[in-house]
Amino acid sequence: MTTAPIAHQSAPASAAQQRLDDWLAHCERLHPKEIDMTLARVNTLRDRLGLRFQAPVVMVAGTNGKGSTCAMLESIALQAGYRVGLYIKPHLVHFQERCRVGGAPVDADSLLPHFEAVEAARGEVALTYFEFTTLAILSRLAAEPLDLVILEVGLGGRLDAVNTIDADCAVITSIDLDHVEYLGPDRESVGREKAHIMRPGKPVVVSDPMPPASLAAHAAAVGADLRQLGKDFSYGGDRQQWQWAGRQRKFSGLAFPALRGVNQLLNASGVLAVFEALYEQLPISAQAVRTGLALVELPGRFQVVPGQPALVLDVAHNPHAIAALAQNLDQMGFFPRTHAVFGAMADKDLAEILARIAPLVDCWHFCDLPLPRAATAAALAERFAALQAQGGLKTPKEVSVAQHADPQSALAAAAAEADPADRILVFGSFYTVGGVLKDGVPRLTAGAAAAKP
Repeated sequence: MTTAPIAHQSAPASAAQQRLDDWLAHCERLHPKEIDMTLARVNTLRDRLGLRFQAPVVMVAGTNGKGSTCAMLESIALQAGYRVGLYIKPHLVHFQERCRVGGAPVDADSLLPHFEAVEAARGEVALTYFEFTTLAILSRLAAEPLDLVILEVGLGGRLDAVNTIDADCAVITSIDLDHVEYLGPDRESVGREKAHIMRPGKPVVVSDPMPPASLAAHAAAVGADLRQLGKDFSYGGDRQQWQWAGRQRKFSGLAFPALRGVNQLLNASGVLAVFEALYEQLPISAQAVRTGLALVELPGRFQVVPGQPALVLDVAHNPHAIAALAQNLDQMGFFPRTHAVFGAMADKDLAEILARIAPLVDCWHFCDLPLPRAATAAALAERFAALQAQGGLKTPKEVSVAQHADPQSALAAAAAEADPADRILVFGSFYTVGGVLKDGVPRLTAGAAAAKP
C-alpha cells in the first residue's frame, strides 16, 4: 500500500464538512486562551473517555523535521503491510488531513461522533481548541484496529496535549529556538521541555546531530533507553545511495528519500532507528524501507512543482527551518530571479527569518493571513524596509516589494511578473502555503495569473 497524497477539492463543502467546521468553531469559543499549557484537563478527559491504544505508539517531537519523520514512519510501515494511524499537524487545507488511517485522511463525517463524545465527556471543563481536537482525533484513532500509531507533538512536549498518551518509542528531531515564551530562551530549555515525552524503560531516538545535554540528562533521570545519532546509529553515503547502521541492524544500498531537502537523511536515519527499537513488535524488511522512502509524500515541505516558472512550497517559519530552506534553494541551480510570497505569525523572529532568506529573493510579495495572530502584509513590508534601511539585510541590487490581501492574490501577482526561467517561492506559515493550495496545486505560466489544476 502506498501513501495517498492529500486531496484538495474546490467543490462546495459537504454537509459533513460543514458540521465538522461547526464543531471546530465551537472548539475555538470554549477557552479564553488559544494556548494554556497544562496536561490536567486533557488527562481528565482521557480517563473519562477511556482512551487507550493496543498498538505500539510512536511519539514525535522537535522543532523541525517532525512532519517528515512522521511521513517516513507511516510510508515504510504501510509498505510493510501494517495498518497505520497518524496524527499530524497542522493541516494545509482541510482539518481532516490531521488524522490519517491506512495512508489517507479520514472522512469528515467519521470524526463527528468523536467530537460529540469529547463534548459529552468534558462537562464544565473548558478545553482549548488544540486540546479538544486532539482528544477527538485520539478517540477516532483508538476506534480503529491499528498496528502502529504515530503522534506528532504540537508545542514542546511536557505539557502538550499529545503527551497524555504513553509512547512505546519517542523520537526527538532537531532542537532550536521557537515559541520561546513557552519553551524557554535557549536550546537546553527547549530540549528539557521536549524530553518529557520519554517514558521509563522505553526507547527514545534523538536524531539531532548536536543535541542539548538536557535530553540525555532527562533520559538518564527517567531510565529511558536513549538512542542517539552518532553513538547508537549512524548513516553515510554518496550522491547515488546511502547506508545506515544501528545497534544490531544495517541497511545498505538505500535510495534517497523522495522528500527533498538537506536534512532528510537525518530524519530518515532517526526513522530507521525507531524501527530497529520496535523490531520485535513491528518487523520491517529492507524492501519496505526502500519502497517506503521512495514513495513518501508530504505537501508543503520543500515541495517543488515543475513549471515555467518553477514553484517551491515550504512551511518554514523559524530561523532554523529558514536556514535549511535557503540551503535547499541554493542547491536547486540557477534561476534569473526568485519571487517570494511570504506570510507569517507576528510572534515569529521576523528579522532573523528575513535576514536569512533575503540574499536569494529579488521580488517580495507579502500577504495578509486570515487570523489575528498573523502579521499583516503592511507590517511585514514595514519590517523589511526598516531592516533594509539599517543595513540588516543582504539583498540583490534591485528588490521590489508588494503587499496583497491573501496568499492566492500574492501568487497570482508573482506569476504575472515572472519570466519562464524564474522561480516562485511560497513560504512561511501553514496558512500561507495552504492558502495557495486550497483549490489544488497551482500550475504556473509566466506572465499570467496562477492557474488552477
